[in-house]
Amino acid sequence: FFLHLLDNCSKQMLPKINNNTNSEGVRKENIASKLIVGDYMKGMLAKSKNVHYKPWKNQYAPKNPHSPFGDFPKEHINKKAPITKLDQEHEYSHASTKIKMTTSIGHGSGGNCFSTQKKVEKFSHPKPVSGAYTKRYIAPSEFRRFYDRGDLPIKVDHQGSVTKIHWKISPEQLDYHHYLPIFFDGLREKIDPYRFLSIMGTYEMLEKGGPKILPVIPQLIIPIKTALNSRDSDIIQITLKVLQKLVTSGEMIGEALVPYYRQILPIFNLYKSKNSNLGDKIDYGQRNKSNIGDLIQETLELFEQTGGEDAFINIKYMIPTYESCILN
Repeated sequence: FFLHLLDNCSKQMLPKINNNTNSEGVRKENIASKLIVGDYMKGMLAKSKNVHYKPWKNQYAPKNPHSPFGDFPKEHINKKAPITKLDQEHEYSHASTKIKMTTSIGHGSGGNCFSTQKKVEKFSHPKPVSGAYTKRYIAPSEFRRFYDRGDLPIKVDHQGSVTKIHWKISPEQLDYHHYLPIFFDGLREKIDPYRFLSIMGTYEMLEKGGPKILPVIPQLIIPIKTALNSRDSDIIQITLKVLQKLVTSGEMIGEALVPYYRQILPIFNLYKSKNSNLGDKIDYGQRNKSNIGDLIQETLELFEQTGGEDAFINIKYMIPTYESCILN
């Protein structure tokens, strides 16, 4: 009796695995639609700061083509007019002019023996920055290329208040070896409709894949690693949520990811302490799960629960600061 009671207590102390589904199998949250609403909210808040927020004007994200048929020829593109510097409308005030440094003896602003001017400091080179958290250039994904060619059986369904995805073919009938890596490769997209379709398509394929997901795990490592190495906080958040969905989509998937921890976990170790210290303030966006540090902790706990006996040892090897949620 005491052993049975101890076993039940230990199970209650473990973090719960959330599948984000209700009793009818319908997903509770729609991450892709939340990102669209978030972009509109950022645009509205930027207007109060006299700033124009354009999601597609990102120096790291790949650029969209000029038209559905590709880019225009260079000889037909209008060259931008040279930017001319406008003259000032008012004159400089002579009273505000100041001699910056002494030119010669006896001709300075402070007299022959004493000067009120600050001493010119010698130039010192700025301290070098490692750039570990600097965003990287995001290369165009395979998802973008296949979608532009019309090779993916999906389209955006604008019916209702929530944007949905419409499948021309049921996801159960698709070849997961071919399509699932393409959808995972599109997780690093930052512009709609590529971002919306890749996230929604990935979630629905993971929900309905069943035993088809496990054999495709080795092909998903490179897209996951590429998305994490972008160092973009939005892309890292999406990838972490998809990884949580991946390990809870079927049996043995968490154990199949253990040999690939050395490719995935270095970015986890880099951003594990990336928490927002709010003090006594309230984080009203907590429901969006945008805190990377908390997301990484939840993902590592899921890895340990679903990864079998060797999961904790391999996680501890890559992330020394991680503490077990099962052994402790």
